[in-house]
Amino acid sequence: MHKNNFSGTIFELCDLVRETAFCLHRYLRHGHLEKVYENGLAHRLRKQGLQVSQQCPLQVLDEDNTVLGDYFADLFIEESLLVELKAVRALAPEHTAQILGYLRCSRIEHGLLINFGSPKIELKKYALSQL
Repeated sequence: MHKNNFSGTIFELCDLVRETAFCLHRYLRHGHLEKVYENGLAHRLRKQGLQVSQQCPLQVLDEDNTVLGDYFADLFIEESLLVELKAVRALAPEHTAQILGYLRCSRIEHGLLINFGSPKIELKKYALSQL
């Protein structure tokens, strides 16, 4: 099992990812394919010592924990933060529904939705309580 290098809180991790995404967007601007931003963000986060899995398979669970299938998270950081990337003109309600569905069905509490496709980067943080 991988030992996490990051010793801060989930909120500090989100801030670090947010900062890194802003720097990447400032450098690349908009107009590239989603995969370019995924590779760039993963590369920059790994250079900072974070554990980053790309296209990470995560199980979709039913309410009784029966495995219904898998989906692939764009990035899964430090085994605690799901990151869904987009390269579209603007985020749409279906993008929000997608990340919330991923969080709920995989039992992951924290996620970031990042859109690199507009002139101004869009970044939204989501947290689901497992009560």
